[in-house]
Amino acid sequence: MAVITTPGRSPSLLVLEDGREFRGRSYGATGQTFGEAVFFTGMTGYQETLTDPSYHRQIVVQTAPQIGNTGWNDEDDESSRIWVAGYVVREPARLASNWRSRGSLDDELVRHGVVGISGVDTRAITRHLRDRGALRAGIFSGAALADVDVLVDRVRARPGMVGADLAGEVTAPHPYTAPAGGGGDRRFRVAALDLGVKRTMLRELTRRGVEVCVLPAHADAEDLFALEVDGVFVSNGPGDPATTGHAARLVRAALERRIPLFGICFGHQVLGRALGFDTYKLDFGHHGVNLPVKDRRTGRVEITSHNHGFAVRAPLDEVTRTPFGRVEVSHVCLNDGVIEGLRCLDVPALSLQYHPEAAAGPHDAAHSFDEFVATMAASTSEATRA
Repeated sequence: MAVITTPGRSPSLLVLEDGREFRGRSYGATGQTFGEAVFFTGMTGYQETLTDPSYHRQIVVQTAPQIGNTGWNDEDDESSRIWVAGYVVREPARLASNWRSRGSLDDELVRHGVVGISGVDTRAITRHLRDRGALRAGIFSGAALADVDVLVDRVRARPGMVGADLAGEVTAPHPYTAPAGGGGDRRFRVAALDLGVKRTMLRELTRRGVEVCVLPAHADAEDLFALEVDGVFVSNGPGDPATTGHAARLVRAALERRIPLFGICFGHQVLGRALGFDTYKLDFGHHGVNLPVKDRRTGRVEITSHNHGFAVRAPLDEVTRTPFGRVEVSHVCLNDGVIEGLRCLDVPALSLQYHPEAAAGPHDAAHSFDEFVATMAASTSEATRA
């Protein structure tokens, strides 16, 4: 197998649980790391990807051949740290060139202790993962290098993503508030359940005049109701949605009180389980910025940004009756038929599997935040009339 070498970097090895190995050079910190290997198809947005809490305990393979061109800046972080377990790139940029750059990607990986590998054929890795599905993996460099069979055993000893309860590991430790419009007039107050929320999601709400009270994942219904909110937002996050019994109970409590609710990504899955639907693991997930999704109400196709390894299972072509009334599938991925949105018809709740805030990615679905605001406005008017 050909190895693309980068001068000045130590030998490194990517090992998959099925025994496949890829040799390259270290990138970022040296040592060893473990996680689920997934591939990300976006040509931009590496900083947003690395700092997205949804990638906690995953090793991200970048399909774009050159990474690091624009360096690292403070504005594009989606959280306070890098969350990926490991990072795989073909060719690290030799020079970071961007007017906003404050340093290099390599230096930032070292600062956060993220073990990576470069000089590998990321196209071959991606094709392998598409054929075999997401696999447990390990990256080893420096003193961590050992006999390949030993390394494969170490990888296989690690837990997979099914059954992983990770929201509590990425959530905010304490409640905090994001003011509306950076301190302007407040139209609505929303409680955001932080299962791994991205900063851009909060910005999309606050710029629409929403004051966002962010609650940690362990918050209960009493914490929520004490805020006297106009709506509830359930965020993205990592792990298996089957482990989110606590979050699902909180969502059901909000639905019982008919509080408008909006869930994105992991939040979409939590809403699905709260309504009584099942969730399942996708073969290799959706991780990229270019997936076509059809809005089944309008027929419009949007190009969307995704990051999820699980999905909701529900009837596609019929309205389902649940303990909270009728529910329909509102959006579907045109690549593989995966459910990408739910809409409750008898309570004010909706959800999207993809990321309408699209950081990075297309902004086709940004209007979804407007729809949530409109739902809160309608609910407020209804309450006033009553």
